[in-house]
Amino acid sequence: MLLETLDKIIGYIITYHRWVVVMVFLMPASLVMNTILYFQAWWALKAGKINKRSIEQHKNGVKKVVDAIEKWRKAADGTKLCTARPGWLAMSIRIGKYKDTHTGIPVGHLNSVVSIDKKKKTVFVEPNVTMGQITATLLPLGFTLPVLPELDALTVGGVVCGVGVETSSHKYGLFQHCCRRFEVALATGEVLTCSATENTDLFKSIPWSHGTLGFLVGVEIDIIPSKQYVNINYEPLHSREEFVEEFKKASESDNDFVECLAFAPDQYVLMTANFTDKPNGNKMNRIGLWYKPWFYTHVIKFLEIGSGSECIPIRDYFHRHTRSLFWEMRDIISFGNDLWFRVLFGWMMPPNASVLKRTQTPEISRLYELHHIVQDMLVPISKLHATLDKQDKEGCVYPLWLCPMRIFKEDAGFIHPTKDGEEMFVDVGIYGIPQVEFHPKKNLIALEKFVRDNEGFQMLYADMYQTEEEFREMFSHALYDRVREQYKCTECLPTVFDKTCKAARR
Repeated sequence: MLLETLDKIIGYIITYHRWVVVMVFLMPASLVMNTILYFQAWWALKAGKINKRSIEQHKNGVKKVVDAIEKWRKAADGTKLCTARPGWLAMSIRIGKYKDTHTGIPVGHLNSVVSIDKKKKTVFVEPNVTMGQITATLLPLGFTLPVLPELDALTVGGVVCGVGVETSSHKYGLFQHCCRRFEVALATGEVLTCSATENTDLFKSIPWSHGTLGFLVGVEIDIIPSKQYVNINYEPLHSREEFVEEFKKASESDNDFVECLAFAPDQYVLMTANFTDKPNGNKMNRIGLWYKPWFYTHVIKFLEIGSGSECIPIRDYFHRHTRSLFWEMRDIISFGNDLWFRVLFGWMMPPNASVLKRTQTPEISRLYELHHIVQDMLVPISKLHATLDKQDKEGCVYPLWLCPMRIFKEDAGFIHPTKDGEEMFVDVGIYGIPQVEFHPKKNLIALEKFVRDNEGFQMLYADMYQTEEEFREMFSHALYDRVREQYKCTECLPTVFDKTCKAARR
């Protein structure tokens, strides 16, 4: 009786006073986890483990994956395969039910930067290397990735087999477009290397495949020279028409980085930024310091004060939305951006997103589904105005994250340019509480239909209500289906729809 009462009390606190659990347990735990990752990256660099010992260690790590597959094949128990990585560690907002019935193949040990080739300008990494590890490894060497997705905890495997977009995507495309080759352990136990010139069908099919073609065990990625800072310009815009026009111009510009935050239907701050080695007269703003205001609250001030410029250290810029998880932390710790909290506790921010999900009670999941939207819709830039109008009708969530991204005509996998050849798309990031009467299934189905009808795509980490027929209409399956047949995936690996539809997650 006592234990049952205690369980109810704990459940109530976690559900309705989540900030207590976040501050007392999750923030310290996340700090320890992040510190370990950064120390590992620093030590690997200083001790010379990259390129020397790491290549042999990688081979041994891949062998563990192959041995596990071979063990499953000998067992012949009729189960399908997935990674043994716990579902709560994925960046999806829900946990896949398939983890309960499939055979898990261990891949968690594949978490190292294996080699860096400064002449070829490439880095070879294992799939569980995070964006935080990559910046900690490459920036001291004067390099970065062409597309470096925002949040520290995102893994290379996640943004390859899922999707990765960032403010340089108007130039370089998605994360997948920066990858030179993949190393994949197939369900047959064979390990294949694929690239634009070798096993090309598999190479084009791995992005967006969500681990349904095999197990990604290594990725070679382009690297580019980095600089110490970025000079960033803030341009407030006060009408949707003006914003769309200026956003299109910026998307076709030579700026290194382009993004916009929309704070209301008629309030936008367009940001363009460029690498630099010196401030060029701009004020230095070290936005990554623990006591600094959350980035989006800094940006909104330009709606009042007018356009402006400043200089930001490069790592601070790359992870400018990390401390506040864009603006999602305000719904968990409502006072998180207050000065006293930032000064006393800001150095422990943010709590790890995966650990946050681990503590979600069924009631929290239910409340989030009923009263919260987390979606990224990728639409042709010519449809941006109409997309924002539709978002106002179905959710009216603000702020919005708007990021231009290019899909190249060479793409022949799950995604592709429009039928008319339009390559420039926009990631419309919708994260927050709807300001209209909201019925999740009804409103999100309407939003999905709009995106589908306008030749757009939906990121699959979020709730997805499409039927399989609608899903196959949104995403091109011709090459994907052929590759699944060629590499004997159909009987032993689930499909992307099987793993990402609403019914497959809890």
